[in-house]
Amino acid sequence: MSSLVGARVLVVGASAGVGRAFAVRAVAAGADVVLSARRPDRLAEAVEAAQGGTPVVADVRVEADCRSLVEQAVAHLGPIDLLFYAAGFAPLRALIETDSADWREVLETNVIGLQQVLAAAVPRMTPGGVAAVLSSETVGRPRSGLGAYGASKAALAESLRAWRLEHPEVRFSCLALGATQPTEFGDRFDPTLLGPVLDDWVRQGLIQESYMHTDEVAGLLADLLGSALEFRGVGIEDVVLRSPSPVIGARSAFPSLPDERD
Repeated sequence: MSSLVGARVLVVGASAGVGRAFAVRAVAAGADVVLSARRPDRLAEAVEAAQGGTPVVADVRVEADCRSLVEQAVAHLGPIDLLFYAAGFAPLRALIETDSADWREVLETNVIGLQQVLAAAVPRMTPGGVAAVLSSETVGRPRSGLGAYGASKAALAESLRAWRLEHPEVRFSCLALGATQPTEFGDRFDPTLLGPVLDDWVRQGLIQESYMHTDEVAGLLADLLGSALEFRGVGIEDVVLRSPSPVIGARSAFPSLPDERD
């Protein structure tokens, strides 16, 4: 992780999950890190866990907060080398029951908030800097109950393609993650709906036997993005991280064979 030494990093969504774990890794690696989230108490806990970093409370659903966040980050860091956007929201609803409030919250957090942060941050980033944004493996592989979430992540991914065209001086990386724990991803899910939805995901072959661990995902991304800051002539446009374990119920078509050396 020495490649992050001295890097100027802004982590949005740093109070929980991969965002928090990434911020902790970046601080430990010697980066100068601004951590941002909307919950002051959880943000303070993240800074304590990292034993460093500068907290900035901001809600990406509020346009003025997005501008203020970047202004405060630049005041502390100077030009930004790495923006890591991990803020996200996922309602668990059948599409027919997803109301306008659900749609607004998921789009304001996952899509509109991102655009406002990028609009403020991109002009303040170093040449060849990286804007890395967490997406989801659900894009193109929809799951029942997560239609709004998947749609928002698809919009996120498409917007990053447009950002690449309009601002080639910054490298935009879309990081699609598979199931990862521990996070707060499902903390607000309705347990009465979760059981049937999980059964459906199993029938569709969409759940793997084991999930990725949050700290391991953050560690890999810290190494990857730190290396990207060293080699600024290389783009890392689309990355998919997924557990190597088989899906639940899958059986290999090739049974284990005896070692021919025996």
